[in-house]
Amino acid sequence: MSRLPAGVFYDALECLDPDERERALMAALPQQVAHAQAHAPAFAELFAGLDARSINSRAALAQLPVTRKSDLLARQQRLRASDVFGGYAAIGWGVRGVSAGARRVFQSPGGIYEPEGQAGDYWRVARALFAAGLRQGDLLHNSFSYHLTPAGSMMEGGAHALGCSVFPGGVGNTELQLQAIADLRPQAFAGTPSFLRILLEKAASTGLDTVSLKTALLSGEALPPSLRDWFIARGVDAYQCYASADLGLMAYETAAREGLVLAEALIVEIVRPGTGEPLPDGEVGEVVVSSLNPDYPLIRFGTGDLSAVLPGLCPTGRSNTRIRGWLGRADQSAKVRGMFVHAAQVAEIMRCFPALGRARLVIEGEMAQDRMSLKIESATPADAGLLERIAAVVREVTKLRAEVQILALGSLPNDGRVIEDARSYQ
Repeated sequence: MSRLPAGVFYDALECLDPDERERALMAALPQQVAHAQAHAPAFAELFAGLDARSINSRAALAQLPVTRKSDLLARQQRLRASDVFGGYAAIGWGVRGVSAGARRVFQSPGGIYEPEGQAGDYWRVARALFAAGLRQGDLLHNSFSYHLTPAGSMMEGGAHALGCSVFPGGVGNTELQLQAIADLRPQAFAGTPSFLRILLEKAASTGLDTVSLKTALLSGEALPPSLRDWFIARGVDAYQCYASADLGLMAYETAAREGLVLAEALIVEIVRPGTGEPLPDGEVGEVVVSSLNPDYPLIRFGTGDLSAVLPGLCPTGRSNTRIRGWLGRADQSAKVRGMFVHAAQVAEIMRCFPALGRARLVIEGEMAQDRMSLKIESATPADAGLLERIAAVVREVTKLRAEVQILALGSLPNDGRVIEDARSYQ
């Protein structure tokens, strides 16, 4: 029941030859690195002495450090009196460098501030709304938050770029929002899957009319196939998108329902959790994004989310890379015998043994009686000497003892997890 006519794209970029897109991204990358060095003090410090012209390939990009939310927060807290964005933005309240000042400033959980620049459809969400079936003249009921965080503004900006009107429902006030849907008869909904379900269930129990809703763009939570089918059975063709307050839209679902297509003007890598090392297509790892946004030039920004690249192109004809969607969190850790172990430590251990394959640190037993085992895939059986050397490195890196087990290739799941807490907490 999709409203997307076959062969229609938001713009020509969606069906650009993949090689041409890659050449354009790699040509823009050194310019963005140079721009970040010149106008974002945090990156000027991080990339000190770097020749931006040399960062013209994915291999060169992979040599740069990954920046994380914890880095944003630490610098913002340290520099709040002089630069609320911690030196990561190229804009401020007024004019700085080559860009006009921020139109809005948002606060994400944890007290991280992000700018919204002056560009129309600043968060690039129009593409996802179009793929979900919105067209000029439609009315979007937007139930994302309009205060503190940018989610409501993201959807509104995208809808306006399409020529749609918006009802700013925001969060909560279920009865009032249902009455607005019954009165205004919007064609589309934007919000979280859970709130859309609450609205539809409440409508069924009260008799309020939501039949006008034909499509929905959902985000902020997982949308399992069972819930999508539940929406479809009630007349709402639900799509999901992957976005963040730092980067805006990163990927979106199409009528094919086969993964999420990457947004344009982003360079996306999948890296081994705890490292900046790119993984082959198909392997689950952390999503790391370099944005070409001149106002907020985040280079190699670690999202902390897990995903993987899907092979082939979208059956709708969109030519950008597809990912599997959100598969969990990459910032894995566990506390063992009073000591924290992190994904980065597992990566540090495995760098000492580059010939070995995937690894997973498993913590078992009951609290206060923890036992740790490092399970590693290998193409060949290991001798006792290798096991002892690995165990010694584990002790050196984590300050904890662990049994080392060598497994055949393919024994560990391809799910991006490098730390598994299998303890009983009863």
